[in-house]
Amino acid sequence: MIRALLAALAVAAAVLVLAAPAGAARECNGFQVCVPVAGPWVLSTSRAETQYQLACPKRFVVGGLDAELTNPAIDLVFRATLGSPVNPGISTSTTAVFLARLTAGHDPKATFKPFIGCVPSSGSGSRVPTSVQIFQPGSPTVRRVTEIPARAGGTSRVVSTCRTGERLVASSHAVGFYTALPPGLALAGAVHVQSATAHGHVTLVVRAGSAVRGVRAVVQLDLVCAGGR
Repeated sequence: MIRALLAALAVAAAVLVLAAPAGAARECNGFQVCVPVAGPWVLSTSRAETQYQLACPKRFVVGGLDAELTNPAIDLVFRATLGSPVNPGISTSTTAVFLARLTAGHDPKATFKPFIGCVPSSGSGSRVPTSVQIFQPGSPTVRRVTEIPARAGGTSRVVSTCRTGERLVASSHAVGFYTALPPGLALAGAVHVQSATAHGHVTLVVRAGSAVRGVRAVVQLDLVCAGGR
């Protein structure tokens, strides 16, 4: 009876191993309680830096990160906060900003897919300045993120600005595709974005071709704002 049970367990384990995808993300490794969040395939086709933000559900902070790349020349890191120890809630917050750039070659469909593992925020560390004259690194800026859907054959115009009392420091945008597989050349080149900044306002004009039909494509606009509370 015991031998039969062990044999059944071995077969079940083998089935689970075979069913797991070879490139399964590891953003929740090492955590007993973890909510995985997957982003889209984000274009990163040039030496210019591409930024993309993923957010955890309420009352969760980023505990783990991972990504998949379609080109090994993509240099991918994330923005962290200084502090000790390096821990969720100290080094990370409720969101994670991925920073990517293509470091070699020419690849118009180079993409990365970001993942975050979100853990409960209770018990996370916090930072308290120890001097009134010497300041520790903090958070002098805040990111204001807007997501614009890209619809086949359509044009969208979005104007975004920082909140009252804040000032615009920088802005960026990224194109992403929520598809099971990385986008091909036609899909990767189907979304066109024009950006203009004037008097603290950022205007994006998003145009999408027919290749986007049936695909959830988005343009994420990130504003870096300072002076807020």
